Amino acid sequence: MKRDDTLTELAFTIAGRIAGSCAEVYEAVANPEQLSRYFTTGGARGRLEPGEQVKWDFADFPGDFPVTVIDAEPPHRIVIEWSNEATISTSGITKVVFEFEPIDGDSRTLVTITETSWRPTAEGAEAAFGNCEGWTLMLAGLKAWLEHGINLREGFYQ
Repeated sequence: MKRDDTLTELAFTIAGRIAGSCAEVYEAVANPEQLSRYFTTGGARGRLEPGEQVKWDFADFPGDFPVTVIDAEPPHRIVIEWSNEATISTSGITKVVFEFEPIDGDSRTLVTITETSWRPTAEGAEAAFGNCEGWTLMLAGLKAWLEHGINLREGFYQ
């Protein structure tokens, strides 16, 4: 049997373990006030709830980014979409899925973030790698914030 190795889409998944219940960790992502403390250095407006379009702003990429919430299943899953020119979708969006899995009797949470829909081109790879870096820093920031009250991004980009 011949195997087809044609690359049609770039995607990535990252994961990290955070001390706190699924409900606590989920809330730190869904709540714009909390998200603004460790991730969206320019602020977040709007709660991550199905059908909502929220705004995220970053010091390293100034300007509001509209984020559409496709699905949310508290405290286990959030699905968002946001735009980028280097996507395979006809509407120019990527899809991001946050999954929150209880571990150690729900005293810790495994957070998995998957982003899909990047074009298999140099431009798509550059955008995907950049977002992979951003989501990895988001998870590190979430961990530092919830476990130690430290904002890792403060002063990082300015």
